[in-house]
Amino acid sequence: MFLAVIVGGVAFYLFKSSVENWMLRKVIQRLSADSRVAEVIVTKIKFDPTDNKAYTTIKFLEYDARGRPLIPKYFTLSSNVIQFQSLVIRFDDFYVKSGHPLKGKSAYIFMKVFSLNGKDTEVFDINRIGEVPSGYLIDDQATDFESKLWKKFWNYALEPKEAKRAGIKNAQIEAPGTKFITGLLYTLKIEHDGGLRIDAQPLPQILEK
Repeated sequence: MFLAVIVGGVAFYLFKSSVENWMLRKVIQRLSADSRVAEVIVTKIKFDPTDNKAYTTIKFLEYDARGRPLIPKYFTLSSNVIQFQSLVIRFDDFYVKSGHPLKGKSAYIFMKVFSLNGKDTEVFDINRIGEVPSGYLIDDQATDFESKLWKKFWNYALEPKEAKRAGIKNAQIEAPGTKFITGLLYTLKIEHDGGLRIDAQPLPQILEK
């Protein structure tokens, strides 16, 4: 009888330990995970002898909240060092650790694509503050309900007191960027407990000419 109790206690301890280890791994995975949110490739580089500049055209393909591609956008800039201004919203770690369906990873909204060059800085809008951002529209045009909902969202994100009540750790403008060249696929990713980053890798051979 005593031996059975000992064996049962050890079994329970090992089971509890394995469950805790499994939960710990899940927490670490959630905190260190990331998701693809957009992809970029250079579609054309054209030199203009009139102003002695090389113009870089990029294809920007954003994915919606369900991972579905949106209509691609094309931007042409006179520099290949390009940045993406974004609003990044980090939620309290509690939500990330628990895999909350709405707050289980950082949220993002692309706002602008730009190239810094003093007085020749070039800026193009992707989304505007106060509007329903791309990737979140239910239909082609925003309804009154959606517009009101997103106005509240912007208030939550940009007003510290409101943000805290909504479980937002912080919201800030980020602008990751890099040098864009042909032959590479650039992937913008959101870290579940952090911000945006840009990864680059060679284009698949099937897409090469």
